[in-house]
Amino acid sequence: MRQFLRFENVSFTYPSMLNPLLENVNAHFMPGWTGIVGANGSGKSTLLRLASGELEPTSGTIHQLGSSVYVLQRTDDPPEDWHEFLESDDFEADEWRRKLNISLDWHDRWDTLSHGERKRSQIAVALWKQPELLALDEPTNHIDADARRLLIDSLRQFRGVGLLVSHDRELLDALCRQCLFIFPPNAVMRSGGVTVGMEEDRREQADAREKYDQASGAARRLREAAQQSREAAQQRAAAHKNDRNKIAPLHDHDGRFQRRLAKLSNKDEWGMKQGAALNKRAQKLDDSRNGLNIRKEYKMGFWLEDNGCSTRNHVLKIAAGELPLGGGRTLHFPELTLGATDRVALTGPNGFGKSTLIRELLKHVNVPEERLIYIPQEISAAESRDILADVSRLPKEQLGRVMTSVSELGSRPGRLLESEQSSPGEIRKILLALGVNRGPHLIIMDEPTNHMDLPSIQCLEDALADCPCALLLVSHDEHFLRQLVDIRWRLTPADNGKDVFLEVSRNLEA
Repeated sequence: MRQFLRFENVSFTYPSMLNPLLENVNAHFMPGWTGIVGANGSGKSTLLRLASGELEPTSGTIHQLGSSVYVLQRTDDPPEDWHEFLESDDFEADEWRRKLNISLDWHDRWDTLSHGERKRSQIAVALWKQPELLALDEPTNHIDADARRLLIDSLRQFRGVGLLVSHDRELLDALCRQCLFIFPPNAVMRSGGVTVGMEEDRREQADAREKYDQASGAARRLREAAQQSREAAQQRAAAHKNDRNKIAPLHDHDGRFQRRLAKLSNKDEWGMKQGAALNKRAQKLDDSRNGLNIRKEYKMGFWLEDNGCSTRNHVLKIAAGELPLGGGRTLHFPELTLGATDRVALTGPNGFGKSTLIRELLKHVNVPEERLIYIPQEISAAESRDILADVSRLPKEQLGRVMTSVSELGSRPGRLLESEQSSPGEIRKILLALGVNRGPHLIIMDEPTNHMDLPSIQCLEDALADCPCALLLVSHDEHFLRQLVDIRWRLTPADNGKDVFLEVSRNLEA
């Protein structure tokens, strides 16, 4: 019998939240991959933890599988059984080490591995364990194009129930037979990959908004007609009152005067009833309109009016030099400068010194500390809690400005401030929003789209497109870079395996 994972009326609320994060979720997860799609902070990681048994639902039932592995977004610590995996001489361990380029000498080098190498290691160990349920949280974070291809090929071989949280549309489309879209506190399962599901959602939202507008217009017209009917009835009632005050004619032998009074009275009553009936129909339209599933759209200005660029000739400058990378390798770079409005992409394979170079460049920044936004590749859980606590203590006016910027980046401030532990994507948005409110002259982001959902990436792209200052972006996301930068600093390893060279090009495609 084929095994599956099933959620029945599952709800979950963190103790710090006033409202449920997930409510009455019903979903069946069959063997194969299911994408879990939603905004940062919508509950994607929480759903993975519920599925793998790390959390218990507040209400409802989860029919779980016998064995499960949950691979975290973060790469702070080596995975459980990491050393056993490297030391194992069985065929499966050897195959996964080969397929995902895991070196045996990584045994005691976790702290020196790149985050891309760590991510491959996490997934290799998970696949080696052959769980019935494999839950992956942002598996393509940090990895370069070659590693990404290896990863997709490896995940295709998994035969259990797979849950995949990712912002990588190509990955979701390549692997997933269905996608669960989370719109807190509800969730909707759609067949096919994420592109098909998102298009279906757009059509449904457009149709719902059209029905909403039609119902609103019809209700307004009914209420206008009801008002006209009431006014006409009131006018007739006034005339009727005047007539009643008159003395009936002496020769009203056929009762014509009395019949006219009765007729007016009936018209008054009918007019009032008609108005009430029209209002009742309008209320029914309001009820049907309010029952439509329409999500609120947010749009605010991201950059403040006084944001601008530095008046200095350059915001960063470093003389030509070299940096040791470990393992006997050396990074060689020419003189590097960043003008006040330059937009630069730093690219290259995993493990060849991008983050090392960024740390060195930060020593040569030519802007005041408060005018620099630096967002590293990874922010630890402890650091995230401290950042969230600091933000919650901001003065009300400043907090409002920061949360306005966070909203423009695709997150809901109220839910974010209720969270005990914000998602890594939300923490990155907070750091950017804090910096923007200080009027930055230079923004340095190491893998800015990591941990961010698809709508948030678009929001970030739109925000940075209007950025008035200098940008330095380290990323493997070529589509993202093409929209934003026009200078590339590319790291290229030499054939000798020891030297890495940085090449500067004005053409992003070069």
